[in-house]
Amino acid sequence: MTGVNRPQYGGSEPERQEGQKHNSNERVDSNAHIDIPVLFDMDGVVLEGHGTDSIVHSRALDDVLQERGMEIGDDLRPALETYEYTETFVSACETLGVDPAEFYTARERRSAKRSIERIAAGTRTLCPDAEALDWLSDHTTIGLVSNNYDPTVAFVVDHFRLDAFGFVRGRDLGPDGFRRRKPDPHYLEEALNALDTSEGYYVGDRETDILAAKNAGLDSVFIRRDHNADVTLNVEPTVEINSLEELIPIVTNIA
Repeated sequence: MTGVNRPQYGGSEPERQEGQKHNSNERVDSNAHIDIPVLFDMDGVVLEGHGTDSIVHSRALDDVLQERGMEIGDDLRPALETYEYTETFVSACETLGVDPAEFYTARERRSAKRSIERIAAGTRTLCPDAEALDWLSDHTTIGLVSNNYDPTVAFVVDHFRLDAFGFVRGRDLGPDGFRRRKPDPHYLEEALNALDTSEGYYVGDRETDILAAKNAGLDSVFIRRDHNADVTLNVEPTVEINSLEELIPIVTNIA
């Protein structure tokens, strides 16, 4: 799969030295080619913002209720508009007499649609250092693996013309997709299988990303952004960086 120019979409719907830091100004062989892929989380890593705003899920719930001609009391709304598929969500659905898995999937479908509309309207943009992806893609295969909805991830790639990615995958809509979120390595393992490899780097901005990388047998790269600058980690990443540009000497094994 190395050298793929167009993204391969995984979804069905549209230890280096621990704590090691690198200087992005180090000289790098511009002709170097690396066989080990680099996979990226999306929210907070490639796309600005820590994730989808909670108002998206609240409005998505309104969409589903309106489509079905349903009304609910204020006591049930907090459980039904939450991102998580919880026992409280299931209980609220049972109170309404609707199938919890089907209702949750319908709500998530509307959440994905609304999140796409917000991105298209310019509420979120690429991180300023995302241009480093182009250099990396010239030297190795890079992929995008996110806990965000698969249709949303696919839209981001198309909307911002992120053709550098050789593999693109967000989580499936519905309870199964929710359960397979990181730190579960399910989608990372899917990426590794598609790229025909068992090693690589995974770049993320959360502790769950580090754990998912470890669970998938990958080296973890933790990137510090404004939203996580002061976060204390309970697990040690393989490498910690402050910019995607710092990946260049890391993947070319220049210390």
